[in-house]
Amino acid sequence: MVLIDRPLWHKDGERWSHLISNSSLDELHSFAQTLGVPRHAFQEDHYDIPERLLSKALAQGAALVDPRDLLHQLKAAGLRRVHRSS
Repeated sequence: MVLIDRPLWHKDGERWSHLISNSSLDELHSFAQTLGVPRHAFQEDHYDIPERLLSKALAQGAALVDPRDLLHQLKAAGLRRVHRSS
């Protein structure tokens, strides 16, 4: 299932959400592509989605969840990646 949290994070004059899958990265990439989000926007385990795409994501079947639940779902699926700087 694809999950999205409320747009709470501010960047570049917009509010942003996180989009994840709790089953596979292939599902996530496919869903992001249907939203028109480029693959280079992938952030190791999620996509940052501008608020203007929230209603489209929900209409296409993403479930709106609390940000804490989003992280829990990502970890439970074994898909959580932590950025490591070199």
